[in-house]
Amino acid sequence: MRVLVFGNPAAKEDSSAVEIAKRLEGKMPGVEFVLFDTAEDLEKEGPAPVILDVVFGLKAPKIVRLGQLEKPANPISLHGFDLIWSLLLLKKIGKLRSATIIGVPPGSPSKSIAKVEKILRKVSARR
Repeated sequence: MRVLVFGNPAAKEDSSAVEIAKRLEGKMPGVEFVLFDTAEDLEKEGPAPVILDVVFGLKAPKIVRLGQLEKPANPISLHGFDLIWSLLLLKKIGKLRSATIIGVPPGSPSKSIAKVEKILRKVSARR
């Protein structure tokens, strides 16, 4: 199972998913972590990608449905056109059936590793 990892390793508040993926790499047979810089090639990952990303407002890692994510206020600027908007657009044009988004809280990735691993094992078993 490929897990698409989003985040910015240089920004502390946006680096938790990247850190978690680095720490779990090689420890979960059958799980491949792929760092994604931007969402521009997301449609090539198939109709139901598994995504690991920071979700602000979470206190612990969990699966977040696409409809639960808050849309940025200004979708017109490039800053506002991020992963959420890309997923919504792909769904609307029929290139995305669903997305399993494993949201992690910003900061303290070491507190989230065990929970993310547990979630990934459940998701992997269902695929």
